[in-house]
Amino acid sequence: MDRLGAALLLMVAPERRAWQGRMPLATVFWGYGVVVSLALALLYATALDLGQVALQQGLILVCAAYTVWIVVAIWRSADNAGPFWSNLARLLTIAWALNSAFVLFFLQIELVLSLSWG
Repeated sequence: MDRLGAALLLMVAPERRAWQGRMPLATVFWGYGVVVSLALALLYATALDLGQVALQQGLILVCAAYTVWIVVAIWRSADNAGPFWSNLARLLTIAWALNSAFVLFFLQIELVLSLSWG
């Protein structure tokens, strides 16, 4: 493997561990789940406020991919916690995934309608 590939793998090592369920649930849930979700929401709100349609579309796609990643990471990392926290995290993750799917769907509809109606 070349140096660039090795450097990239090193940079995403924590995310790979989270995806594989090898990180503490609290770190994945609060750090990657809540904090990153808030950051993405703020970015989208800023793009919406500035009328940056291309950025909004890109962020919808990023958020969709991120939602898949975080749901899998939390689900797998839940095994690293006690039964109560594990079950609670999985229940909240199902709700999170459904909510994200609906929000992204309606944001996409709103974006398409805004482009077609000017």
